[in-house]
Parts: sequence; C-alpha cells; structure tokens
Amino acid sequence: MALIALALSQTQQSSSLVMRKHLKEAELTPVLRLGAGACAGIIAMSATYPMDMVRGRLTVQTEKSPRQYRGIFHALTTVLREEGPRSLYKGWLPSVIGVIPYVGLNFAVYESLKDWLIKSKALGLVDDNNELGVATRLACGAAAGTVGQTVAYPLDVIRRRMQMAGWKDAASVVTGDGKTKATLEYNGMVDAFRKTVRHEGFGALYKGLVPNSVKVVPSIAIAFVTYEMVKDILGVEMRISD
Repeated sequence: MALIALALSQTQQSSSLVMRKHLKEAELTPVLRLGAGACAGIIAMSATYPMDMVRGRLTVQTEKSPRQYRGIFHALTTVLREEGPRSLYKGWLPSVIGVIPYVGLNFAVYESLKDWLIKSKALGLVDDNNELGVATRLACGAAAGTVGQTVAYPLDVIRRRMQMAGWKDAASVVTGDGKTKATLEYNGMVDAFRKTVRHEGFGALYKGLVPNSVKVVPSIAIAFVTYEMVKDILGVEMRISD
C-alpha cells in the first residue's frame, strides 16, 4: 500500500533493523530478509490500520454521496457508532497477507539486487569505494517496489472493497451517482475474491495498478536511498543488509 509510503517504509526499516540485531550471528539470506521485512511491515500496518480504513472512505465520497464525513474524527466516531469497533479493521487479513510479498519483497529484492551488483561489479556501476551511486540505488529501489507492488496488489484491491462492506451508502459512494443501490457485502476475504472475479473478471484485481505504481514505486526507491544517505551523514556503520 504513498500513504504514507515514505513514513511507513521508514518505520518498517527501523523495526526490521531491531530484528536483525538478534540475527547478527546468522547470514541474512533473502529468506531471512523476507521474514524480517514482513514482520516489521505487519506491526507498522496493524498500528495504523484504522486510519487507513477511514482514509479509504473519505477518499471515495463525493458531493453526490448520501454519506458525508466531515473529517477524520467525524468518520472515526461515525464508523464506531454505526458499525462497531471491529469495522475499523475490515480488510485487515488480506492486508496482513499482502504485507509479506509487498514489504518482504521490497527488502529482499533491494538488498539482493544491490549486493549482486557490488559483488559482480556488473555494468561498471560500482565506484572506487565499492559502493553504488545514488542513481543506481534508486533503480534498485524502484525495481524492488515494482516487484512487491505487482505481487501484492490484488490483496490491496480486496482490502479496499472489504473496507466498504457493511457501509450502507457504500454502493452510492463508489459510483457517485447518489442513487440507492444494494449494499456491498462480503463474507470474508475468499468471498470477496470470488465475487470480484466472477462479476468483473480477473483483471478487476489489478484495477488502478498503474497510477498506484506511479505513486508507490518512486516513494519506495526514495525511502531506501534516503535512509542510507542519512545513515552515511550520521556516521552510522550498520547497513540495511548487515
């Protein structure tokens, strides 16, 4: 999922570093990197999930929508009053499952690609200090963000749809026509997948992938590079891959 793609990525990287301190005696293979990044992402995502759910509803309402949330606090209190506390975590399961390929692959692909370029000295991209330039690291981050985003995107689509489920004005808000229509209902993640594919086709799972990638992929790349540059400025020796 750039909300807060840059800030969330920084949180995930910091959490991942803490985990890696406990693994410093072991070699960080791509599998270990995947696990560390995924665990960090799940913690960060779970802590901020209610705000993401509210953001989704605020985003889709229009001037013609029957329901008009006046802001974050009004949306939170309205959802709690009308749908209960559990509604703030609708779509949490596909989000957790999606974190594993999304955040995990971001870390694994970025670190593995960067290490491969340094060790192989491919394409002459390694400088005299055996380091990669900013442009090359940005490219590694963009490649990592592209892979993670593409693999995890169907789960993000399902998460958004589940966040709308149970909202009595959801259908009208989604279409923006102000007409009364059947309320969107899903009996869990699997049911949401099944109904989406059956009624709209497999391609529906990738609706909005391109504009979302334009937002997310650069933010992931910039987050990785900024993180390492700040560490260099502060004189911190530990790398993300250490």
